[in-house]
Amino acid sequence: MTDTASPSGAISGTPLEAAVRGALARVMDPDRGQDIVSLGMVQGLVVRDGHVGFSIEVDPARGPKLEPLRQAAESAVHALPGVLSVTAVLTAESSGKAAPAKPTGGAGPSKALVPGVSFIVAVASGKGGVGKSTTAINLAMGLAVKGLKVGLLDADIYGPSMPRMMGLAGRPDTKDGKLLIPKKNHGVSCMSIGFLVPEDSPMIWRGPMVMSAIEQMLGQVDWGTLDILIIDMPPGTGDAQLTLSQRVPLSGAVIVSTPQDIALLDARKGLNMFRKVEVPVLGIVENMSYFLCPNCGHRSEIFAHGGARREAGTLGVDFLAEIPLDPVIRETSDGGHPIVISRPDSPHAAAYRGLADAVWAKVSGEGARRAGPKITIA
Repeated sequence: MTDTASPSGAISGTPLEAAVRGALARVMDPDRGQDIVSLGMVQGLVVRDGHVGFSIEVDPARGPKLEPLRQAAESAVHALPGVLSVTAVLTAESSGKAAPAKPTGGAGPSKALVPGVSFIVAVASGKGGVGKSTTAINLAMGLAVKGLKVGLLDADIYGPSMPRMMGLAGRPDTKDGKLLIPKKNHGVSCMSIGFLVPEDSPMIWRGPMVMSAIEQMLGQVDWGTLDILIIDMPPGTGDAQLTLSQRVPLSGAVIVSTPQDIALLDARKGLNMFRKVEVPVLGIVENMSYFLCPNCGHRSEIFAHGGARREAGTLGVDFLAEIPLDPVIRETSDGGHPIVISRPDSPHAAAYRGLADAVWAKVSGEGARRAGPKITIA
């Protein structure tokens, strides 16, 4: 199906789409006395295979008190026959740009946003395709096997991969209609936009809409009490990544790169982004560091080797781990059984556990008493 956007951002073309617009036209702005469609507040409407997503643009000053309006709009659409799921987010774009936010790096999280979370760590890369999500998941697993209470947030709205890699599916439950309960597997609580939309459905959203969705997955999810929350960041260093770094109270960031020069160049950009917003960089992970043939044992450095370690030294940050390119890591991740859990005795699982030890030592304060380990798989 081809979606055609109208000037207001709505999509036309099917009876269900018309019904969605009609339902939203009955939702009234409590202060302005008109419906949100007539006021041009509904933007980015996407209707595909019974799944609906849209944003409601509001004045930044009114944003904090309009959560009931968002819930009313979502409920109105969800009540329509043929609607399987609804994702509605508030965005504040009336001023022409997002409201400024102060960097929050190094401190504990904002209690208003995630009141039960002690530390939040971002796993990031300057580019896609370097194994960032695989690293984030196995880092979370490594922290969980230490006995910590761990959460995992998939912040990649455009390409969510956590549901499949965590072996999870289905829409999250809610107890009160306000807070979603994260899905859980392998001892880790997980939230992803992938639980709310079909796996093959694209998210045609602009930057502010993406940021609003991420903030709602943080603040409108019942995370409970967590020792640490791992955020799988979107790849790159664009507006969404920068805004996330500024608005989310990050305790630190882990940079994932492959060894070759072009990936390291992008990793350097990601690292410098965190430094500019005063988020501590905990260190660099070299993923796909080398390939060890499972049949003959021959070692091939497909993407070169050691570049991330050298880059860490140049930039004055710790080198945290060296993870090989190995089919078993991909297979276990694609199958929903991360290698730290499914093959705990493997050297790869040991490397991820070592990475988890180093990260926890740094954010919890133990890193001030002892240096984090440098992990290499022989």
